[in-house]
Amino acid sequence: MNTTYYICKYTPVELLEAFGGECAILNHMPDNFDLSDQVAHPNICGFGKSLLEACMEGKVKELVLVNCCDTIRSAYDVLLEYGKLDFLFLLDIMHSGGTCSREHAQHELRRLAEAYGAYKGTSFDATRFREAFRTRKRPTAPYISVLGARVGDELFQLMEKTMPLPVRNDTCVNNRAVALPEELDADFDTLMADYARTLLGQIPCMRMIDTTGRKVLYNDPHLRGVIYHTVKFCDYYGFEYSELKGRLDVPLLKLESDYTIQSSGQLSTRLEAFAESIAPERTLRKETHTNMNGKGLYAGIDSGSTSTDVVIIDRDKNIIAQSILPTGAGAAAGADRALDEALAQAGLSRSDINATVTTGYGRTAVGLGDQSITEITCHAKGAYFLDPSVRTIIDIGGQDSKVIRLDENGNVTNFVMNDKCAAGTGRFLELMARTLELSLDDMSRLGLEWKEDVTISSMCTVFAESEVVSLIAENRTPADIIHGLNRSVATKTCALCRRVGGEESYMMTGGVSKNRGVVTEIEKILGVKLHISDKAQLNGALGAALFALELE
Repeated sequence: MNTTYYICKYTPVELLEAFGGECAILNHMPDNFDLSDQVAHPNICGFGKSLLEACMEGKVKELVLVNCCDTIRSAYDVLLEYGKLDFLFLLDIMHSGGTCSREHAQHELRRLAEAYGAYKGTSFDATRFREAFRTRKRPTAPYISVLGARVGDELFQLMEKTMPLPVRNDTCVNNRAVALPEELDADFDTLMADYARTLLGQIPCMRMIDTTGRKVLYNDPHLRGVIYHTVKFCDYYGFEYSELKGRLDVPLLKLESDYTIQSSGQLSTRLEAFAESIAPERTLRKETHTNMNGKGLYAGIDSGSTSTDVVIIDRDKNIIAQSILPTGAGAAAGADRALDEALAQAGLSRSDINATVTTGYGRTAVGLGDQSITEITCHAKGAYFLDPSVRTIIDIGGQDSKVIRLDENGNVTNFVMNDKCAAGTGRFLELMARTLELSLDDMSRLGLEWKEDVTISSMCTVFAESEVVSLIAENRTPADIIHGLNRSVATKTCALCRRVGGEESYMMTGGVSKNRGVVTEIEKILGVKLHISDKAQLNGALGAALFALELE
């Protein structure tokens, strides 16, 4: 028997099961959108494309949709024309639970019952209908809730694996809980009228006009953190996140995915860092087997996309050796080279090191460490060590940029990262320097010699490069173009600062901290002075080394 898939909490699952259907939520996360891109509008959200992909791959033969949004309506039209599903139905549900909406829903329920019953060749079974209702209990112990738009199964499993507490899926269709109608012994029309009331009386989703009932999802004494998930190009849940981030008293992490499997891996660092901030006492695994024959030395390896940085400290937290080398084609090989370089500086061997902690982009690929910790937590550790007054860290690396908030004890209270695009990062500046035929040092110097404002309107790396080429053709000076680039990077970075609620004092870390033009523009926009240590590029590795010291 085929499974009847659904995607919306307002789908009358109990009615479908009363006709003998076996229902399941469709949360398919494909490898790519090869098939859906051939038939769908390019701007529909990733979930809409994943829906089409599942159907066109042949994974779905029966599908009941609800007119949640324009994307779902478009997907329905595409699938209707596609014509290869055994059963396809679009349920028209209004955006409120009022009398008119209930009457309309009752009509839609009857329409679905007639179509589905004819397709299944079965009649409505009142006993099956009653048995189909299932209660969804609220938690009675500490937990982390996933709120917002639907989340794919693979990504949710990653959340469960990463978090230090049980994770509850309260997104979209997953918080579905329909109360048993009161008129169970009534005729079918009366029963459907009562069913329409309970169906529309659930905890509302963000498509509904009145969303007050959603407060039960986050006003829970057992709630210890919220992962707020949105899908690219989905508007409904972006509004709720904006409201919640100033209201919640528990840690909040926003994740945005494109609903492909690849997005899960790209979000793992954020999830791990969030887990470390919720339970900092669990960040270090004290049972880790360290080298007891070492010479009281501890190494931190920061494996970044551009460079691999190593810091070696002693028990008094003095830096004994350090190195910064290009990562190259492999994280493991880059870490080996950087560690050997640092050891050679101090005349040491690997057996002299008691413990090693890895961090950064390639931390899990490096086989040298006793433990891996995210760069968010390591940057916080390093920055607080260098200056305990720091409350906001701005880190711009080769591939990503991040802003981290600290409390008075150096613990991470909030953080944000850029999305998958490398715009506004070191890689972005490297590409622009290459386009201008300049070194990064020359680019940093010239950026302070500008005379006229030049606006780089696009933060997309590819489009920004096109703008730069056009400005060169207009005979704009390199200094003015660089100033425009610096300001665009600073604007994007300061937007992250505002999202995280940045406050003084500020520290900037990462390789881009050496670019005085970018630093000056950030300071100008924020209206503050950035503290930049001479160890700014080594900050992540320093934090990792400090954690390595704590392993003993």
